[in-house]
Amino acid sequence: MGEDVILRLENVNAGYEKLQTLFDVTLEVPRGKITVIVGPNGAGKSTLLKTMFGLTKVYSGVIKLEGEDITRLPPHERAKLGMAFIFQLNNIFANLSVIENLRLAGHDLPREVLEERIREVFETFPRLKERAKQKAGTMSGGERQMLAMGIGMIRRPKIFLIDEPTAGLSPKLAKEVLANVKKLNEQGYTIVLVEQNVKAGLEIGDKGVLVVNGRVVFDGPAKELLARRDLAKLYLGVGGGELGGS
Repeated sequence: MGEDVILRLENVNAGYEKLQTLFDVTLEVPRGKITVIVGPNGAGKSTLLKTMFGLTKVYSGVIKLEGEDITRLPPHERAKLGMAFIFQLNNIFANLSVIENLRLAGHDLPREVLEERIREVFETFPRLKERAKQKAGTMSGGERQMLAMGIGMIRRPKIFLIDEPTAGLSPKLAKEVLANVKKLNEQGYTIVLVEQNVKAGLEIGDKGVLVVNGRVVFDGPAKELLARRDLAKLYLGVGGGELGGS
């Protein structure tokens, strides 16, 4: 395993109890990069992300984080090792203010450490500072996703797993959310992103992974996947030139 690979899946077969949805998945996540997982609806994209975090049943294969076998570890143990999962929905406490959400995320940290990390969140996402005392549930969908990322930052994870953050958002807000994902990466965080908007997702990504029927059918540079007309037409229902939205 190369030292630039932070997470590796080797011949992973996984699913939910007796329903297998991933087949022989081998995948490397490069450290400090954005890996974007795309594919048609029901292809197994979110299942792949959940498998990385221990939310599915792994029948066979191995998952390694920085060379350590985490295949059988429950999600809370993976979180302790530096994995953060941002769910598509219900990823914040709507009845708490922005600052309360951030403080809750770091409730067990020394006060000065927590305050420093909150400052880092506000520097990365200035709008959260503007909304510090606002109830999280009254913010826009894009701002809530921003807060979810900020909550993740409090724990200083080694890797963020982000599941369809633009789902249900307007094109303008979706663009903003992806710009924030990019901003998170620029802070040095490794990111694995499942994104429904294929073109927009791959445009911010370093690596592209196309999942179809629970199998990886493309694994390579995001720009290369973006240019593959054959794959776009065959699997993503997009004709013409580059990949469009999905």
